[in-house]
Amino acid sequence: MMMLADTAAWLAIIAEVGPVLLAVTTSLHIDFLRKPQLTDLMARARLLKLGRKLAVTDVELFSRGTTELVAKAQVTYSLPSSDL
Repeated sequence: MMMLADTAAWLAIIAEVGPVLLAVTTSLHIDFLRKPQLTDLMARARLLKLGRKLAVTDVELFSRGTTELVAKAQVTYSLPSSDL
């Protein structure tokens, strides 16, 4: 679940800023809310803040076919400075 949250956050950031080399996860906080069903896990990510050096996302995880959250994560990425 943490890998799915991290990947969803990365995709949300890359969709806004384009391909960025050396963007790395600096923080990932996840709350596990309930046991997922035996089906695919889905993620919904939204960008909360996009700064020059940090990007913060909110990620919701849920089982396919349901709306109940399985987990909720906040992921922060460090973006390299543009003068590299």
